[in-house]
Amino acid sequence: MKKRNWLIALIVIVIVAVGGGWGYYKYHQSTTTTTTTSKVRSASATKKDINTRLVKTEIKAQSSETATLKKAVKNKNYTVNNMYTKVNPYGVSPLSAKVIFHTTKAAKVSYTVVGKSSKTSISNTVSKYTTSHDLTVLGLYANTNNQVKIKVTYKDGTSTTKTIRLKTAKLPSALTDFKINVKKANKQKMVLGTGNAKLTFMVRTTISGSKQSKNLSFGMDADGNIRWYTTRPTSHIFKQLNNGHLLIWTKSNAKNSYFDELVEMDYTGKVYKTYKFNHKAWGKAKGSKKQNHNQVHHDVTELPNGDLIATVSDGGRTYVEDTMIVISHKTGKITKVINMKNILPAKFYTKYNATKSNKYMGKKDWFHQNSVYYDKTDKSLIISSRNQNLVMKIDYKTEKIKWILSGKKTSAWTKSYRKYLLKASGKIAWPGGQHAAIVDPSTLGKKNSLNVMIFNNNIAVGTTKKSLAASSGKYSEGVEYHINEKTKMISQVGSYGKSLGKKNFANIIGSNRYLSASNRLIDFGWLNNGKTANIIEYDLKRKQQVFNVELTGLPSGGYVYRAERFSLYPTKHTYGINE
Repeated sequence: MKKRNWLIALIVIVIVAVGGGWGYYKYHQSTTTTTTTSKVRSASATKKDINTRLVKTEIKAQSSETATLKKAVKNKNYTVNNMYTKVNPYGVSPLSAKVIFHTTKAAKVSYTVVGKSSKTSISNTVSKYTTSHDLTVLGLYANTNNQVKIKVTYKDGTSTTKTIRLKTAKLPSALTDFKINVKKANKQKMVLGTGNAKLTFMVRTTISGSKQSKNLSFGMDADGNIRWYTTRPTSHIFKQLNNGHLLIWTKSNAKNSYFDELVEMDYTGKVYKTYKFNHKAWGKAKGSKKQNHNQVHHDVTELPNGDLIATVSDGGRTYVEDTMIVISHKTGKITKVINMKNILPAKFYTKYNATKSNKYMGKKDWFHQNSVYYDKTDKSLIISSRNQNLVMKIDYKTEKIKWILSGKKTSAWTKSYRKYLLKASGKIAWPGGQHAAIVDPSTLGKKNSLNVMIFNNNIAVGTTKKSLAASSGKYSEGVEYHINEKTKMISQVGSYGKSLGKKNFANIIGSNRYLSASNRLIDFGWLNNGKTANIIEYDLKRKQQVFNVELTGLPSGGYVYRAERFSLYPTKHTYGINE
């Protein structure tokens, strides 16, 4: 009898290990309980370990290109009939260009990269009247002699039009080795922005190591044509800042196996600021000679004062992905450390056994924070923890909890924390392994009331509520909740994905972004074991898809971590949209 029971137990373990293998990260239900230390690493040790600072290495490396462009701006021999043009001016943004010329009278300029079909011509206007014109032309097609129409309008109302050609190189193999299939594009209903300048950006994640493919982040138009990309490797972080610049997590040397820089650059690839990290951060796991070199693992958000808050690890040998740091935009130094082990019950991390992964060399990934959002209306942080099935809000200054949206059973929480738990009004989808928690910006500023959006992977990690356990693995969806922060009540106001079923079940990664009062952009980023991604723009009011693009044949590590809809010519930053 004992032998029979032992055999049944072995079969169960094998089924769990094989059937529950979740893609690249190999998350699965653990079958053993281990206890780890409750000692929390000091903030000073974390600061020293990560050691962020501002460096000017890359700005200096671009000094020659910058000097060339400045010289062209001063050269009055460049006129409407003799324009200076430079494609890929900084060598890392092949579908961008600079066009420079002078006029004898003050004028304003509008220009258009002519598209191949309706709603794909990308336009911009420089409304200031001046005699010196330095145009940033974005949205070129690859391997094309692009037609760019430039209209010069003078103060007296007269104008002249000039058409120029800008020749671009073909796409690199990293962007042609997979297929882009636009299954639906209702261009009249899509949110394409002023001048059709909003592209759908695929934030791809380059996994470190020589055997992984070189995967590049890129932006596509409504036809699925790539209209912008950078040759700089990017991992996880691809954000639009208040000033319209991009913030990317990249490498100081493309040949390195590790990422070690947060770089602020514009769409032409010009660098404005580089935050350098110590690539030897994250101490070695016990008994391991290896070292994980990535510090910023999932998200970075810009604070209203320009500082950055990033998700990191504390640098110790026991735990990973449970800490945040604030980086000064003036000095590049860490000014604040927030360690979630100081905020949540100790048993959550000391006795954690819900997931297991070979990614961290034995360290405990008990929290797995995958997003951070700053709510400026009450100076709070909204964060998402995949491995605790929770979204929570804490005061930025005091770190005190304001509320917790939890997919865990109430009994799993220490009694002193239960007062923070949100209670459902009506039926809601409880978060399970969720990602990318942000706020619907139209609800910001409403006292004690806001809408929170997530991509709910709908995967039960550990012990969860019965409804989550029952639906786990059957579908994923973008969900929007309404939260009454005073009464701690939560209701569901919108969702999409359930009707797509298991075909669109993404056990890891994904995002749900606000585009307009009605439209959402949902990234089912990890399908078919990471070889397929499906990005859908959904109209909640009309209850219909308006854009559906599928990426198939993605190489190893080439999945779509997030999908964003950014303008190539942003006029202002909107919290909740550019997060």
